Amino acid sequence: MGAATARILLEHADELARRAGSPIELTRVAVRDVTKPRAVALPAGTLTTDAHALVTDPAIDIVVEVIGGIEPARALLIAAARNKKHIVTANKELLATLGKEVLGAAETAGVDLLFEASVAGGIPIIRPMKESLAGDRVQRVLGIVNGTTNYILTRMSETGETFAEALGEAGALGYTELDPSADVEGYDAASKLAILASIAFNARVVAGDVQREGITQISVTDMQAAHELGYEIKLLAVAEQEGGRISARVHPAMVPKTHPLASVRDVFNAVFVEGEHAGELMFLGRGAGGDPTASAVVGDIVEVARNMLTGARSVGCTCYHSDASIRPPGEVRMRYYVVLSVLDQPGVLAAVAGVFARHTISISSVRQEGFGDEATLLLITHSGSEGRHAEIFCELEALPSVKAVTSKMRVIGTAEG
Repeated sequence: MGAATARILLEHADELARRAGSPIELTRVAVRDVTKPRAVALPAGTLTTDAHALVTDPAIDIVVEVIGGIEPARALLIAAARNKKHIVTANKELLATLGKEVLGAAETAGVDLLFEASVAGGIPIIRPMKESLAGDRVQRVLGIVNGTTNYILTRMSETGETFAEALGEAGALGYTELDPSADVEGYDAASKLAILASIAFNARVVAGDVQREGITQISVTDMQAAHELGYEIKLLAVAEQEGGRISARVHPAMVPKTHPLASVRDVFNAVFVEGEHAGELMFLGRGAGGDPTASAVVGDIVEVARNMLTGARSVGCTCYHSDASIRPPGEVRMRYYVVLSVLDQPGVLAAVAGVFARHTISISSVRQEGFGDEATLLLITHSGSEGRHAEIFCELEALPSVKAVTSKMRVIGTAEG
């Protein structure tokens, strides 16, 4: 991403100067190793290993941070703000955990801190929510915000590959880090959702507030069953606000094939924003990769440059609601797809239905496959709280006629539309 940002700044310098109203000069780049070969030819003397000297240099107006992680990024950005440098960052992890501290430092110093590239790569989503939808009330944000997991699920859906096979292919194509857990366990998406929810609902939401579940347990059988029922499986990021309470969660879910998110393939991202007055808005594009993300970074740089000329300030986090609370995960209402391995004997379905009835959650549809030791029940429930569903799953596991709850997955909407 850093190389792509530098390349755009150098190759498009004249056009960017016209858009910003002033030349934008790439003066210094802090790296770990100045001798490492690089794809971008930088002017002599540009590279340095002293990042602290860069963020305190009086000649530098804008600091761009694309190193990621918490430290040293946090210390460097706070030092930059205290030295009156405007900041552009793509650091979702830092903003989703310590955003209050970093944004507060920028606010105290009176400098801009822009972070369009922290969520959904090159898709413009932060600025539209902060500015274009300032006259509306956002009620819900729903989307696919991790390109790696979407690629894996696309391969599993379209080719019948297992999770392990699709993950290996994603790694071979460079879509995963050496340790892919941040993607496949949902941590990356949770950080992005915390940022989106904070902007959408004007409240402080951190990564720890986001209920998180990854895709590692999704099987070929789950994918086949979803197709038979008229669904696709996607890793969804969902944030909602109702009655001043916010729920935020990342989890795999069955999405009806009729829903636009079901057709979002490969490394593409898509975000639905539902406003009280604007209705549903969809933002679609490449959510990962050096060039798309660098495009968002450079866009923020241009905005800062314009502000410097006019004496204006960009909108920060807009997290002004101090009374908003996080809804406990157990209170969130969902539908579930459930697969049970059961004994093929009379009364099994009645026993299973009785468990659901005791917790006042009804069954929308049920199907039995196989016989004898291979008997399987496939259920889809009506809407009920996560807490009650969890209690049901525990009770089902304890039934003598149920050998195992082999799969359970949330369902968004209905396959009939």
